[in-house]
Amino acid sequence: MAQKPSRSSVTWSRERIETTLGTILKVLSIILFLIVTAFPLYWMLNLSFRPYGDVLVNPARLVPRAQDIAAVFAPLKCIGGNNPDLCASAIRNSSYAAVLLEYNFLTFIRNSVIIAGLTVALSLILAIPAAYAVTRLEFPGRDIFSWGILLIYLFPAIVIGIPLFVFFVRIQQALGIELRNPYGVTIIYLASTLPLALYMLRSYFLTIPKDLEEAALIDGANRLGVIWRITIPLAIPAIATVALYVFMIAWNEFLYALLFLIDSPPSWTLPLGLQQLDGQEVPRTFLMAGSVIITVPVIVIFFFFERFLTRGLTAGGVKG
Repeated sequence: MAQKPSRSSVTWSRERIETTLGTILKVLSIILFLIVTAFPLYWMLNLSFRPYGDVLVNPARLVPRAQDIAAVFAPLKCIGGNNPDLCASAIRNSSYAAVLLEYNFLTFIRNSVIIAGLTVALSLILAIPAAYAVTRLEFPGRDIFSWGILLIYLFPAIVIGIPLFVFFVRIQQALGIELRNPYGVTIIYLASTLPLALYMLRSYFLTIPKDLEEAALIDGANRLGVIWRITIPLAIPAIATVALYVFMIAWNEFLYALLFLIDSPPSWTLPLGLQQLDGQEVPRTFLMAGSVIITVPVIVIFFFFERFLTRGLTAGGVKG
């Protein structure tokens, strides 16, 4: 009579060993990924909370001291205060207060919000009907137009920057107005965001069944009514995804801001403002504080739109 396998042989079978090793490797991979991605952000945050003298003396300190954190928020006590000398000292000792007030980051934040918001709004207003037309309407050159959306990405931004600059100058001369401001430069930002918005929305619109729109047309709705009542509600995940990507591009864009706004410091965006902190005479802690100010809004918005982002990317990848 054959003996039953012992408990030890069953427990340490090949399948059990492979499963255990796979689990261990997966956990280690996740930990390594978190360290690689999260530690630089934490280190940037750590340096921004520490005074520059402490960074020079103890560069490897992993956690800021309690008094360092208190010094960062000390300028908040000066709101409505009557002691200008104390407030000036508190601002100098706080990296964030110094960056926001002494280096005009409040103005740069306002400019970046205006540019990014207008770019998102204009990109969606132009891309939604254009993507719908490419996917639903028959017209000469439709296929060429669809492929042309992607052709712009074959050229680096520096190549199309010179033609855009000439175009921008001629528009100013023709209109007789100054466009080197957060409102006027939005036209240039559309050159890098509109093709992306068109491509992503086109891919998503292809997944929406035409039967729903044809039924609405039979019931008496016009094309605009179909887009407003049928297509847009079904494409909310894709629209939110496009809005997020366009916002991130406009928020972090540096080259076009450098070309078109460098001569107008009151119109600078956050990337241009951050560049002025990258100098020998400016403490590194100020640079880290400015980097946190640029990064945190994007992270917050990304996590807020995460569910739309996942749905928009996965649904646009399969036609059905």
